[in-house]
Amino acid sequence: MIVAEIHKIIASVKDALGAGPRSASHAPAPSIAVPVSPSARRAELASTFARELEAVGGNFLGILTPAEVTNRIVTLAGELGAMTVALGRGLMSDMDAIGEALERADCRIVRTIPVADTERAAMREQVANADLGIVEADFAIASTGTLAVVSTRDRPSSLTLLPPASLAIVQIDRVMANLAAVLAELGPGGVAANRLTLVTGPSRTADIEKRIVLGVHGPKSIHAIVVWPGDD
Repeated sequence: MIVAEIHKIIASVKDALGAGPRSASHAPAPSIAVPVSPSARRAELASTFARELEAVGGNFLGILTPAEVTNRIVTLAGELGAMTVALGRGLMSDMDAIGEALERADCRIVRTIPVADTERAAMREQVANADLGIVEADFAIASTGTLAVVSTRDRPSSLTLLPPASLAIVQIDRVMANLAAVLAELGPGGVAANRLTLVTGPSRTADIEKRIVLGVHGPKSIHAIVVWPGDD
């Protein structure tokens, strides 16, 4: 019985081998790699970042041209009822123009400038007392909706940690797929030499009666704008 079954299996294999290759009409279609343009890739990353930011409780304000950014920030300050706004140095955004527009809207501006060590505590207190902190992030991480900010003396981490509302501006070409891409962009030297703050959604804790509470150890709301130059 077993021998007969073995012979049947061998015969089947021989028949299959004797049949030769399948006709072209039954062959699987070859896969074709469709090239993705840099703009399409950027749009995909920005869309993923927006989705993941919203998933962790953040507020995505849109992909805007540089000309649209200032008005959107002034509108946000009005929506939040922000009377005092802390501003850090920009990377590519014109933070002076943003500050002037906010002042015309009756906001008081705190500009984080390099100060002596003896004055840093006073500067930190002014930032903490602001209703809104605005910083230009070095990177956005699409896979987790995270903002990555390299802290400097005129763009301190207090901007993203102390005010109850935080807004990050990020350039479209700084939206990265994941943290590994950010670290690769910074390089070993950049990682070792700088303090990198990673912000994923509003501050939250469950230490108080086991309930999720926002804003205990940081901002209660996180907002983000992606800037896409109009000529790109």
